[in-house]
Amino acid sequence: MALIQTSLIWVAYAVAVAILLVIASVFVFVYQTPRDRAASVTIVSIITTSALLATVLLLPVDVALVSSTSLSSLGRKKDWAHPDRVDSIVYTLKIVYYTLYSLDAVLCLLVVPFTYFFYEEYDEDATEQGEQTIGQRLLGAFKYTIAFILFVVIIFLVGFFVPFAKQAKHDNRLDLDYFKHLLKENHGERALSFALGLLMLVGTLIYALYTGAGLALLPVALIKSAPSISAPSLAENTASQLESNRERQRQLEGRNEGSENGLDSRDRRELEQLLREERTLIRRERLAAESRGEDRHFIVKAWIKVEAVFRPLKLLGGLLLLVLALVVFVSMLITGIDKAKNSICKAHCGYILGNVNIFQPLNWVFVKSAKVFPIDYVLFLLLVLFFFAASVVGITTIGIRFLWISLFKIRKGHTSPQALMLMTVLLTLIVLALNYSIAMFVAPQYATFGPQTFCDRDPKHPGEQPDCSKHHSAIKPCSELSDNRAAKDVCTPSVASTFINRVTINFPFFGVILFWAQFAFLGIYLIVFLATLFRTPHLDQEQIDRDLEEEEEEGLLASTGRRFQATWQDVTGRGKNYGTTETNGEHS
Repeated sequence: MALIQTSLIWVAYAVAVAILLVIASVFVFVYQTPRDRAASVTIVSIITTSALLATVLLLPVDVALVSSTSLSSLGRKKDWAHPDRVDSIVYTLKIVYYTLYSLDAVLCLLVVPFTYFFYEEYDEDATEQGEQTIGQRLLGAFKYTIAFILFVVIIFLVGFFVPFAKQAKHDNRLDLDYFKHLLKENHGERALSFALGLLMLVGTLIYALYTGAGLALLPVALIKSAPSISAPSLAENTASQLESNRERQRQLEGRNEGSENGLDSRDRRELEQLLREERTLIRRERLAAESRGEDRHFIVKAWIKVEAVFRPLKLLGGLLLLVLALVVFVSMLITGIDKAKNSICKAHCGYILGNVNIFQPLNWVFVKSAKVFPIDYVLFLLLVLFFFAASVVGITTIGIRFLWISLFKIRKGHTSPQALMLMTVLLTLIVLALNYSIAMFVAPQYATFGPQTFCDRDPKHPGEQPDCSKHHSAIKPCSELSDNRAAKDVCTPSVASTFINRVTINFPFFGVILFWAQFAFLGIYLIVFLATLFRTPHLDQEQIDRDLEEEEEEGLLASTGRRFQATWQDVTGRGKNYGTTETNGEHS
């Protein structure tokens, strides 16, 4: 029975990885430019994106496996879960974790930079003339990658020889078996912990900026995907405005016919403005025609109709994601306050929380759902994809920047291979930071012990073992502070939480920055959310000129009734002219 349960858990993980591979492939093909694709860039991007998502999705497998050794309803271990069997499960999980973390580090620090430089070395003219070979490109890429190799070696050497946090080691507040277990003086684990902590630290700074902004922008992007005016109405209004515009131009030109000096300065300025407006209206007219599927194949027209029918679902989905984002914000804020107030050793151990003291909604949902696998796994998968999508939205909105200088723009179907590689690196670092954020802030109790409980002895009669099948009040949830014999025999922490806590307790500097960076994440989310909520966005005119995409947008607090009306008009193909106002040749 135990073997079947363990196998089913791993099968669920394999299915999730297969789904992630498809998602990563779609993601890469949607964003890269079709005119400038490179097989090496595409393959590396897909593999890297899949590997980093597979790493974070190992957490619910970890929780399910360690929780499967105990009977939560009775607060004791299962009959088959003897210490050797539990150690075997933990050891297998460690191997998988170390493999995935090492793969992420190698991909992020070696493979992706090498692929980037290999693509940069390509010279089409030299290749066609036979002056450049694959070997020369490999040599040139390796030359530039040496710096990254040296950086990786330095990281591991520093981690191998850096002294342990002696203050934490001699802190009496950490005189518990759980914390002593984290302070192992193993040089190999220390080097890997230091390397992971450094990458996680860099990733958290990126995560706070991009994911914090994206978490606020993603629901709004879905809500605004339903236009405030339908394609037929847009076409009718545009045609009316274009006709009025051209009529006004004819009036100005006719007024000055025969004049030797031509148009006066006032009329010239007005005519220039009308010409600019005419170009914009022509682009809008073409966009409306494309939106209606004119001069396209029947299948394309049918697909446009189907999109219009399901457009309200995107609006409802955006509203649901908005609620989810607010729940995530509240949950992380509660955990942060709890850690800041009730951490047993504060900054000395990276604000490790002994046990959850304040009710936290997301943590409660995951702990309850973990009792019936794979409900928690499905919820966790959706949560990870939500954070991943928010990160992508944040990167596409802000772009890849160095300080205030914009290096690359990330857009669907217009992302260059170089930008795609840099975006992959950013997402890798963000997902490493996401490991800490989800495990330590979003669902700390779930990520550490899951639904595990133990049968606590009566402190007045420590020698007596209560019958937890009759006295359910004696059943207590496992926590880091559970240090009596009953808890030691039953509670098995997850490998992921142990590894992350080992980083923060052995290198408190990492722990302090990782902790306070979560508040920066929440602050950025709140600022962007409030700005998006109350500010009607304005489209960048240059972006409109580049993409030929112009849409009437409204603020988040605007009425959604017209959006449903626009959807119905797109389905039926009949529009309503909202009218135009003409004042001195200017149209609104």
